Amino acid sequence: MMTNLFSSFDPSTGFMSLNWFSSMLFLGFFPFMYWYIPNRNSMFLLMVSKYLNKEFNLLIGSKSMGSSLIFMSMFIFIFYNNFIGLMPYVFTSSSHMVFTMSLALPMWMSFMLYGWINNMNHMFCHLVPMGTPFVLMPFMVFIETISNIIRPGSLAVRLSANMIAGHLLMTLLGNSSIDYLIYSYLILLIQMMLVLFELAVCIIQSYVFTILSTLYSNEVV
Repeated sequence: MMTNLFSSFDPSTGFMSLNWFSSMLFLGFFPFMYWYIPNRNSMFLLMVSKYLNKEFNLLIGSKSMGSSLIFMSMFIFIFYNNFIGLMPYVFTSSSHMVFTMSLALPMWMSFMLYGWINNMNHMFCHLVPMGTPFVLMPFMVFIETISNIIRPGSLAVRLSANMIAGHLLMTLLGNSSIDYLIYSYLILLIQMMLVLFELAVCIIQSYVFTILSTLYSNEVV
């Protein structure tokens, strides 16, 4: 039962598996060069980009406003992978630590290298919060160091765990509808509501991942 339950999250279904290719399918949805006039797809993406740019610039500030393009691209990429994973027979890339850690770890590492190389005094000041008693300063340095180290892991686990939880719940409900045909209509209604909830989770988790990355980058500037 558990093997069948987690089989949908198995990326290795054979030699040269194309499961991870689902992460690149979004390139076929934004062919702007083929449109002479703005279409609804491009207009909607432009509207979302303007809203995200305004939100990220409020957090980043005027020092590095150009870096908001990185976070906008990350939000769209994560949301696409979360959303396309809700489709039947489509591999969910964002439910794997390989995918989420590949996004979180390089981003965090670049922030740390930039901060410690260009603004070392500022980074040392973050290790001891203002108003900390002298006796507790060594402990606060240790605690803040550990919290900085686990940041990429917490970002990766948060995204993958939320995506796995919803898919597992839908899989369990799907198996229950086969075993209990009497309650199949009720289970179908619950599944439809769960799909709408998962759609909201796709947006929220993409936003949370990007906002936290933005806040981490703001600390090193």
